[in-house]
Amino acid sequence: MTSTIRYLTARIAREIDKELMSQAGAFSLDQLMELAGLSCAQALANVYSREAHRNVLVCCGPGNQGGDGLVAARHLAMFGYQPVVYMPKFGSKDIYKRLHRQCDNMDISTLPSDISALEAVLPTTNVILDAIFGFSFQGPVRAPFDAVLDRIQASGKPIVSVDIPSGWDVEKGPDVEARTVIRPEVLVSLTAPKEGARKFRGRHFLGGRFVPRSLERKYELNLPDYPGAEQVVELPLVREVQDTGDQHP
Repeated sequence: MTSTIRYLTARIAREIDKELMSQAGAFSLDQLMELAGLSCAQALANVYSREAHRNVLVCCGPGNQGGDGLVAARHLAMFGYQPVVYMPKFGSKDIYKRLHRQCDNMDISTLPSDISALEAVLPTTNVILDAIFGFSFQGPVRAPFDAVLDRIQASGKPIVSVDIPSGWDVEKGPDVEARTVIRPEVLVSLTAPKEGARKFRGRHFLGGRFVPRSLERKYELNLPDYPGAEQVVELPLVREVQDTGDQHP
């Protein structure tokens, strides 16, 4: 595909999610989370081999981003990794509880939510999956998440972030004063990359091989072709521009 992939503002990302789960889009939240989480697990496995990075710490927030992380943890276990889940705050929605039960059924351990449990597991962790905050996040980072982001970033472990690194502004990126942000080595954008991801300089994957052709055309997403049966495709680095992406529908 010759056209440049579109980077999304928070407004457009919300609109696309709403359309995907509308009567016209016909997707359920469960379906989208399953496909997103599988994409994240596959991207991590593509970069960090099971042999060298078996112990994966999956850090989940209480919202849909955390649900993606729980799905990814289950798939990583099926891939032969040894995931451990850490949730600073447990999600209250029924779908979140069911996804966590699915992890329990796979014998995936969940750590206590206190910060000492996170500190204790970090030395034996090989790679971290950051699924704490999503594109709807608006700062500042409050307790207990501020301490969690501090410990994760200070750990020196490789980090894979889901959709947008935790703490980043979805449109401005990591340039936020007076708070710790996650600076991952790998980013897995979902559906389409967000504007803030223009400032990301690591390995960037696109996941979510589920966007209908009609929706891709409507929003002029210009999505790349996925190789073979892969659920992710690696994206090139992009030049930062001022375009906010709101000129389209």
